[in-house]
Amino acid sequence: VQLQAYGGGLVPPGGYLRLSCAASGNIADINFMRWYRQGPGKQRELVAGINAVDNTDYLHSVRGRFTISRDSAKNTVYLQMNSLKPEDTAVYYCNAKIRAQSADWWSPYWGQGTLVTVSS
Repeated sequence: VQLQAYGGGLVPPGGYLRLSCAASGNIADINFMRWYRQGPGKQRELVAGINAVDNTDYLHSVRGRFTISRDSAKNTVYLQMNSLKPEDTAVYYCNAKIRAQSADWWSPYWGQGTLVTVSS
Protein backbone atom coordinates (compact mmCIF):
# COMPACT_ATOMS: atom_id res chain seq x y z
CA VAL A 1 0.00 0.00 0.00
CA GLN A 2 1.27 3.46 -0.83
CA LEU A 3 0.03 7.03 -1.05
CA GLN A 4 1.04 9.33 -3.89
CA ALA A 5 0.47 13.05 -3.45
CA TYR A 6 0.71 15.62 -6.22
CA GLY A 7 -0.55 19.02 -7.30
CA GLY A 8 1.77 21.40 -5.47
CA GLY A 9 3.40 24.38 -7.09
CA LEU A 10 4.07 28.10 -7.00
CA VAL A 11 1.08 30.43 -6.88
CA PRO A 12 0.65 34.13 -6.10
CA PRO A 13 -1.23 35.28 -3.01
CA GLY A 14 -4.95 34.94 -3.60
CA GLY A 15 -4.42 32.07 -6.01
CA TYR A 16 -5.61 28.50 -5.80
CA LEU A 17 -4.34 24.94 -6.07
CA ARG A 18 -5.86 21.51 -5.88
CA LEU A 19 -3.88 18.75 -4.23
CA SER A 20 -4.60 15.09 -4.84
CA CYS A 21 -3.50 11.98 -3.01
CA ALA A 22 -4.18 8.52 -4.38
CA ALA A 23 -3.88 5.33 -2.38
CA SER A 24 -2.87 2.21 -4.28
CA GLY A 25 -2.02 -1.40 -3.59
CA ASN A 26 -3.91 -4.23 -1.96
CA ILE A 27 -6.44 -2.08 -0.13
CA ALA A 28 -9.42 -3.55 1.63
CA ASP A 29 -10.76 -0.39 3.24
CA ILE A 30 -9.84 3.19 4.05
CA ASN A 31 -10.99 4.95 7.19
CA PHE A 32 -9.99 8.57 7.53
CA MET A 33 -7.88 10.54 5.08
CA ARG A 34 -6.05 13.70 6.14
CA TRP A 35 -3.79 16.46 4.93
CA TYR A 36 -0.96 17.77 7.07
CA ARG A 37 1.54 20.49 6.31
CA GLN A 38 4.92 21.55 7.56
CA GLY A 39 6.08 25.09 6.88
CA PRO A 40 9.67 26.34 7.06
CA GLY A 41 10.87 26.12 10.65
CA LYS A 42 7.48 24.92 11.86
CA GLN A 43 6.06 21.73 13.25
CA ARG A 44 3.82 19.54 11.16
CA GLU A 45 0.15 20.43 11.66
CA LEU A 46 -3.14 18.85 10.69
CA VAL A 47 -4.84 20.91 8.00
CA ALA A 48 -7.97 18.95 7.15
CA GLY A 49 -9.48 15.53 7.59
CA ILE A 50 -12.37 13.51 6.22
CA ASN A 51 -13.68 10.27 7.61
CA ALA A 52 -15.43 7.28 6.10
CA VAL A 53 -18.84 8.97 6.21
CA ASP A 54 -17.52 12.24 4.80
CA ASN A 55 -17.48 14.20 8.02
CA THR A 56 -14.82 16.89 7.69
CA ASP A 57 -12.72 19.01 10.00
CA TYR A 58 -10.33 21.87 9.36
CA LEU A 59 -7.52 23.84 10.92
CA HIS A 60 -9.05 27.12 12.03
CA SER A 61 -6.82 29.24 9.81
CA VAL A 62 -7.91 27.46 6.60
CA ARG A 63 -11.61 27.11 7.34
CA GLY A 64 -13.65 28.71 4.57
CA ARG A 65 -10.70 28.69 2.16
CA PHE A 66 -9.81 24.99 1.91
CA THR A 67 -12.12 22.10 1.10
CA ILE A 68 -11.29 18.44 1.59
CA SER A 69 -13.14 15.77 -0.34
CA ARG A 70 -12.67 12.16 -1.29
CA ASP A 71 -13.55 9.80 -4.12
CA SER A 72 -13.89 6.43 -2.46
CA ALA A 73 -14.11 4.59 -5.78
CA LYS A 74 -10.67 5.96 -6.68
CA ASN A 75 -9.22 5.80 -3.15
CA THR A 76 -8.30 9.44 -3.59
CA VAL A 77 -8.50 12.47 -1.35
CA TYR A 78 -8.40 16.06 -2.59
CA LEU A 79 -7.63 19.40 -1.01
CA GLN A 80 -8.98 22.42 -2.84
CA MET A 81 -7.09 25.46 -1.61
CA ASN A 82 -8.47 28.90 -2.46
CA SER A 83 -7.44 32.41 -1.44
CA LEU A 84 -3.95 31.19 -0.68
CA LYS A 85 -1.75 33.22 1.62
CA PRO A 86 2.03 33.28 2.02
CA GLU A 87 1.61 31.59 5.40
CA ASP A 88 0.12 28.59 3.61
CA THR A 89 3.56 27.88 2.15
CA ALA A 90 4.54 24.39 3.27
CA VAL A 91 5.12 20.84 2.24
CA TYR A 92 1.72 19.15 2.29
CA TYR A 93 1.48 15.50 3.24
CA CYS A 94 -1.45 13.14 2.94
CA ASN A 95 -2.15 10.53 5.57
CA ALA A 96 -4.66 7.71 5.66
CA LYS A 97 -5.70 4.88 7.93
CA ILE A 98 -5.89 1.81 5.72
CA ARG A 99 -6.67 -1.84 6.15
CA ALA A 100 -4.80 -3.94 3.63
CA GLN A 101 -6.32 -7.03 2.07
CA SER A 102 -5.75 -10.17 4.12
CA ALA A 103 -5.12 -8.00 7.19
CA ASP A 104 -7.27 -7.67 10.29
CA TRP A 105 -5.71 -4.41 11.46
CA TRP A 106 -5.54 -0.79 10.37
CA SER A 107 -2.27 1.02 9.72
CA PRO A 108 -1.36 4.65 9.03
CA TYR A 109 0.25 5.49 5.71
CA TRP A 110 1.92 8.71 4.54
CA GLY A 111 2.43 10.20 1.13
CA GLN A 112 5.76 11.69 0.11
CA GLY A 113 4.73 15.34 0.37
CA THR A 114 4.14 18.02 -2.23
CA LEU A 115 5.48 21.57 -1.95
CA VAL A 116 3.12 24.53 -2.05
CA THR A 117 4.72 27.95 -2.32
CA VAL A 118 2.59 31.08 -2.13
CA SER A 119 4.59 34.08 -3.27
CA SER A 120 4.42 36.98 -5.65
